[in-house]
Amino acid sequence: MAAKGAKKDKYDNFMRQFRDQSTKGWKPFTAGQFMDVWRHYDADGNGFIEGKELDGFLREFVSSVVSTDAGPQVVSDASLKNMKELFLDAYDENRDNKIEMSELAQILPMEESFLLLFRKDNPLESSAEFMKIWREFDKDASGYIEADELKNFLKHLLKEEHRTVSEEQLIEYTDTMLQLFDSNKDGKLQFSEMAKLLPVKENFLCRPIFKQNAKITMRDVDRVFQLYDRDGNGCIENDELSGFLKDLIELVNEDYDANDLKEFKEAILKFCDTNSDGKLDQQELTLFIMRYAHASGTEIDLDSK
Repeated sequence: MAAKGAKKDKYDNFMRQFRDQSTKGWKPFTAGQFMDVWRHYDADGNGFIEGKELDGFLREFVSSVVSTDAGPQVVSDASLKNMKELFLDAYDENRDNKIEMSELAQILPMEESFLLLFRKDNPLESSAEFMKIWREFDKDASGYIEADELKNFLKHLLKEEHRTVSEEQLIEYTDTMLQLFDSNKDGKLQFSEMAKLLPVKENFLCRPIFKQNAKITMRDVDRVFQLYDRDGNGCIENDELSGFLKDLIELVNEDYDANDLKEFKEAILKFCDTNSDGKLDQQELTLFIMRYAHASGTEIDLDSK
């Protein structure tokens, strides 16, 4: 879908409408225009610009600067190959040969206040911090971040960065972020969708020690416990426990909501919370990791540090 008022030229170069016709430079992209570009090039709606989509984007990104009578082949196949390598080297941080939303936001000259909402350079320290933010903005405890709650969250993020935007801009930002991250299109964000909008620096449980055929030692158990016992009180509880379970469920399921997390928590505590206090101390965490390792075929060496 082209931006409002956009005119199609002879070769229908989608990107040309965003250039200043006198200087040929890019005009700052609004949130709505970013959404238009994303939808146009993520043709299959899978959350990535990849393959032929990426080729098309790069051809039009470059050829949009030339006159309207120049076709897409103004960029040769050889030039496209070299350009694609340079683009991916510069912007494809996870090296998957695809462009994600946050990566596209780095490529296009975005409104600075909107760009800040992608949190690319300022991820959360832990999933416990994520859970604290979730509780703060899921005001009605529905298990979802609805549009008005998302608007308050984005306003909070901008305030933290000492940015002030108009109410109209804030509404546009909210609508755009909802469209970008609401993958099941139900008009609200569930846990897994919000986690993409608000990324954590690292899911420690994705490290090789938790993958099949690795060996888990007592040192690994100690490290996990210290990581999630954020306040150092000797147990993993409340947001710490929810953060641990969030990281754990992401190992097996990219699409999860509050009910999934609740059921997972009940199952874990049923088998490992031996004193039924709703928390995990280090001995209970060790029990859980042993069960997990056994189920995944991972070698356990708890006598080794």
